[in-house]
Amino acid sequence: MPTGLTKDAGWQIGVSRTLPHPVPVVWDFISGPEGLALWLGPGAVLTPERGAPYRTAAGAAGEVRGYRPADRIRITHGTTTVQVTLTPAADGARTMLRFHQEHLASAEEREQQRTHWRLVLDQVAAAFDRQ
Repeated sequence: MPTGLTKDAGWQIGVSRTLPHPVPVVWDFISGPEGLALWLGPGAVLTPERGAPYRTAAGAAGEVRGYRPADRIRITHGTTTVQVTLTPAADGARTMLRFHQEHLASAEEREQQRTHWRLVLDQVAAAFDRQ
């Protein structure tokens, strides 16, 4: 099977970056208005309960599939599923932020989303640098 193609989830992509902040700080940002706008889209508001719908200002819509504070958010996004996870470093002072998207249509969409999620990680890091 080609890289990124799975038997059950179709094409998928995952990107991550370790940020020099503890989990509570990264969680507050990524689940708050500014962070949600960066990774999900402007106007996004997530209700932290399974099955809750959401819609962005640009019209993207889906539902919450899982929401564990300070750990992960899993949502549908169109025909795909996006999961955001936070993993503390051993020292507790840093956090690995990871975006994973599955059920992508093709290898080309996988590469487009790899570029997208890397840009999102750049924007998140830049937002922390401004603070």
